[in-house]
Amino acid sequence: MINFSLSKEQEKIKEEHRAFAQQYITPNAAKYDQLKEFPWEIHNAIYDEGMEFGQIPKKFGGHGHSILDQAIATEEFGAGCCGIGISLDATVLGMTPWIIGASDEQMKKFVGELKEIKGAAAYCLTEPNAGSDVAAIKTTALKKGNEYILNGHKRFITNAEVSTYMTVFAITDPNRGARSLTAFIVKTDSPGIEIKPRMRKMGQNASVQNEVIFTDVKIPEFNRIGNEGMGFIYAMKTFDRTRTGVAALALGGARSAYEISKDWAKKRIQFGKPISSNQAIGFMLADMATKVELARLMTWKAAWYYDQGLKTPGTLSAMAKMYASDIAMEVATDAVQIMGGDGYSTDFPVEKIMRDVKLTQIYEGTNQIQRLVISKGILK
Repeated sequence: MINFSLSKEQEKIKEEHRAFAQQYITPNAAKYDQLKEFPWEIHNAIYDEGMEFGQIPKKFGGHGHSILDQAIATEEFGAGCCGIGISLDATVLGMTPWIIGASDEQMKKFVGELKEIKGAAAYCLTEPNAGSDVAAIKTTALKKGNEYILNGHKRFITNAEVSTYMTVFAITDPNRGARSLTAFIVKTDSPGIEIKPRMRKMGQNASVQNEVIFTDVKIPEFNRIGNEGMGFIYAMKTFDRTRTGVAALALGGARSAYEISKDWAKKRIQFGKPISSNQAIGFMLADMATKVELARLMTWKAAWYYDQGLKTPGTLSAMAKMYASDIAMEVATDAVQIMGGDGYSTDFPVEKIMRDVKLTQIYEGTNQIQRLVISKGILK
């Protein structure tokens, strides 16, 4: 029997994250969009409220949330602000390879350190010539005694400048190329790391991205995640988990755009009646509501499949990410259109939502790449 009801624990997760978003995120969304700064006060509030490390197992100080639990939480943060939401979730992204492949000893050390200082983490994969094509990575980490020497150039790294640790992917044997791709936990303030000024963007301005240059950076062998050559598997397994999170973030943005424009249309009087009573507007709102519901169903199914250990979680997470981010852009655009001049002005948040959700169609694999992933999955 299919059951779409949430458990008591999941209802609690939704209520707590919605309350947090309403108290800390929504009221500060416009401020951080203008400041274009990392939202430290909100990041710290996550720790203060005991809501950090949702997916980290309880034995290491986390909450042991499932992927579905996290999707429920992320939707609420996305509804508050996609830029702030991804700033908070990027630490989860950076730690996901730890969840997948790190030893208990590593988890205790690195999670413990982050918790003690209220730290952030970053996921360091993309390079100037290697984004969707992970196999094209050129950054190297060559073994020398009981250390690795890291050299390379990474790009579009979310949280880089504010992170304590970065999970860096590098090849350990240039002759084997991507088959030797390996993941490392790297202290961000290590000698030899240069972080370039943050990227200037159209939207999601509360989230910071940087280029990172590594020059002869020494990494202790202890900081290697799993065995050499496991990096590609860890990267793909990470995306199987986190693309559902991007879907949930986009869903939150779409939900907010729909709700704001619906409420506005019910109050906006033209020709003696609310514009929501006009069929043209009513039909637009009907389509928007339907798309939001469908995106949630796809996101929850992809998350549930992963949690149950069923086949094709990667195909379903790619579908959810692709669809939810595409409809988020559609719904946000329609919200701006319904609200006309008000929608296009910065006095209302829908123009910001429109700018923010655009990026969900791009990061963690563009939606064109998602279609490639899906086509390969369905044609196996």
